[in-house]
Amino acid sequence: MDALIIAAGFGSRLRDISDSKPMTPVAGVPLLELGVRQAKAAGAARVVVVTGHEAERLEAALPALAERAGIPVVAQRVEDWSKPNGWSVMAGASVIDGDYLLMMSDHIFSGSILTRLAQQGGADRGVTLAIDRRCDHPLIDPDDATWVKRDGAGFITAIGKTIPEYDAVDCGAFLATPELAAAIQAAIHEGKAGSLSEGMQRLADSGRAATMDIGEAWWLDVDDPRAHQLAEAQAPAQLPEIYG
Repeated sequence: MDALIIAAGFGSRLRDISDSKPMTPVAGVPLLELGVRQAKAAGAARVVVVTGHEAERLEAALPALAERAGIPVVAQRVEDWSKPNGWSVMAGASVIDGDYLLMMSDHIFSGSILTRLAQQGGADRGVTLAIDRRCDHPLIDPDDATWVKRDGAGFITAIGKTIPEYDAVDCGAFLATPELAAAIQAAIHEGKAGSLSEGMQRLADSGRAATMDIGEAWWLDVDDPRAHQLAEAQAPAQLPEIYG
């Protein structure tokens, strides 16, 4: 199984402390490297990194990162990084066969989340999203969160930043099948902009978007200086397999 890490965006909310979000260090380890190491620990045999903004610089750093992490890391450049993140998913998925772990370069997780997620595949779903039911958790930024509404079986009925009702938050980690990229492409053909959430909603509408509750596990979206400070303070203790 491969892992796909989206690292193509501008990262405007972290520009005050770093000019490259994927390479922003957290307690001395770049965010992207944390993701690569966590993907390997979850069973990934290869990591595909989607690049866009400052692609040449990021791609030049990947060989050394791969050597440190002990796993092949390859770049796949998205044609227009200013487009919504679903375009990056499609670019990365185009060089992957079968199911894959999908991660955002600015999200970090306790090891159990990705390990469990990698085992969630099934014929009844086209994607499985890691979700947190602690919607008021202090580590969650409500102004930036993607919210999720589920049915009684734990399948997604609605997903987005502005949905009126929700019972969980999107953790930014997915076990995806080829259905996800196809759903994003279908949403684009319908006139949508091409966000990952639009593809997820299309799968949800057909009953193909499952969830995995992370319970009490730790995760963090390192998207602004406040979150970066929290990551610096908490990541070494929460990720002993990396910082130990």
